[in-house]
Parts: sequence; C-alpha cells; structure tokens
Amino acid sequence: MKSRRLFITGGAGFIGSHLAEELSRQGHQVVVYDNLRTGSRMNLSGIPHEYIDGDVRDYALLLASMTGCDAVFHLAALTSVAESMENIDECIEINVQGTVNILKAARQNKLKKCVFASSAAVYGDSPVVPKTEDMIPQPKSPYAITKLDGEYYCELFRQYFGLSTVCARFFNVFGERQDPRSAYAAAIPIFMSNALRHEPVSVYGDGAQTRDFIYIKDIVKAMLFLMDNGEGSINIGYGKQITVNQLVTTIQAIFHSPAEVIHVAERPGEIRHSYASVLKLSSLGFQPLHTLDEGLQRTADYFISCQTKD
Repeated sequence: MKSRRLFITGGAGFIGSHLAEELSRQGHQVVVYDNLRTGSRMNLSGIPHEYIDGDVRDYALLLASMTGCDAVFHLAALTSVAESMENIDECIEINVQGTVNILKAARQNKLKKCVFASSAAVYGDSPVVPKTEDMIPQPKSPYAITKLDGEYYCELFRQYFGLSTVCARFFNVFGERQDPRSAYAAAIPIFMSNALRHEPVSVYGDGAQTRDFIYIKDIVKAMLFLMDNGEGSINIGYGKQITVNQLVTTIQAIFHSPAEVIHVAERPGEIRHSYASVLKLSSLGFQPLHTLDEGLQRTADYFISCQTKD
C-alpha cells in the first residue's frame, strides 16, 4: 500500500488515537490536530505521529497544517449530548464552524477525501428500526443537529466544490482507552469500571432502551475503508440491538460482579431505540472483524490489565 500523509482532527481522543495507531501501523504519515479539550497525549503514546496543538475554530492554522496531506479524518467535536444541551453556542462553534473550516481547508489544499465522523443521533427518536440512511432525520439535541449540519456541508462541498466527502454515522462506539472518569463518559466504560470493582451500576431510565454498540477496531476499519470507498452518509454499526439491561448483565457476567443495578432518571435528549441498517456499507464490500461479544471481552481484558498495572 502506498504511504499517504493523513490528517486527523481529534486524533488524541478515544477514536482518533485508535485510528492514528492503525494508520501508522500501515506505514502512513499521521498528522494529529487536537487541542486536548477531551483528548490526551497519553492516548498517542508509542504511536509515530506529528502533533499540532490546534482548535478546529482556527481556520488559518488548519489551512497551514493540512499542506501536503492526502486526506482528512474529521473527528474533533463536542461529542456529548448532555454537554451540548448545556453549552449550545460552543457546540455550534466547534461542530458546525469547525467542520466548515475543515472542508474549506481541505478544498484549498486539494485533499482527495474528507471522512466526517457523524452520528446515529441524527435519526432522533423515530420508532422505525433499523435506521436507514434514507430516513428523514429527526435530531433531538444540539449535538445531533450540528452533526446533521456537518453532513449537509459535506454534501455541499462534494456537489459544488468537487471535494470528495463521506459521512460515517457512528452508532455506539466502545473499546480500549475510553475514559470512564469523564463527566460525560459513555455507558460501557462506566459499567466495566464499576463491575471491575464490584460497585453498583447506575442505569438511566428503565434500561429497556436499545443501542447498536460497535467495537472501536471495527470503527477504525470502516473509516479506513471509507477513505477509498463511498460517498454521502453511511451507517457504521453492527446492525444489531441490545438493551442496556442486557448489556449490564453481560458485563457483570464477564467480571463476575454481583453488584446492584440502580435505575435513575432519564437524561434529556436521549434516544429510546437505535440500531443500524448496514446494507449500504456491506454492499460496498465492508465486513467487520469482530462481534459485540468479542469486542466486550477485549475491552474487559484491557480494563483488567489497567487495574493490574495500577
């Protein structure tokens, strides 16, 4: 495979660092652009890369930093639904203006592709499942609205400015290096951290809400695939659903945890049922490497190894 110079916004974050790791392993030159708002340089430990301390709201720095790059993976964002409800203006600045800045800089530098990290949150709370790419979006939060805005701008730049773009609608991503201590941490790292210590697990609502959880290594594989295949909006998930209650039971069984499950009030902006139709992605020739159970076990092994090191 020919070595390419590839630009990752948010490359010090959970998903971005895994992407940087795989790109570097394949022999590509990796440029990480991050202001460490939520990411950490520790995530990039041992990964060959060029690091640029930058904010996606800084267009001039983006323009200069992308010089000589072949493609961009745009992952930098305000990613928490709850935080977006509290900080709407900042969410718009980072997720909308930041994305426009990326697209403008990519166009000016004549990059071959922009892979934009979108979200299944754009579907909102429609009772229709699985979620297909041709459904009418019904975003329920500032985060979801801004991700949909980003998709529209990607399509605008593709149609009118000749920049090839693809929008990867991530479903619920989990895996190693996902921080359970963040104020807006995702469910699986929190559940695993608590189960490891045999501490009670808090579940929002009745726990009957469903999600399509996908392991980080398959998200990375899909993004690499989309760098050379596909345009428009494409779901990235396993195409299967599991309730949060079932997820907790599975995780507690892995850790042999007898801890209590406590149900607390639902969070505003949360979606009830969500899982992906993956027909569009699979029709392009993509197949994931792992199952949900395999991903959960590999992630659990990571949490156990971290405890051993501590």
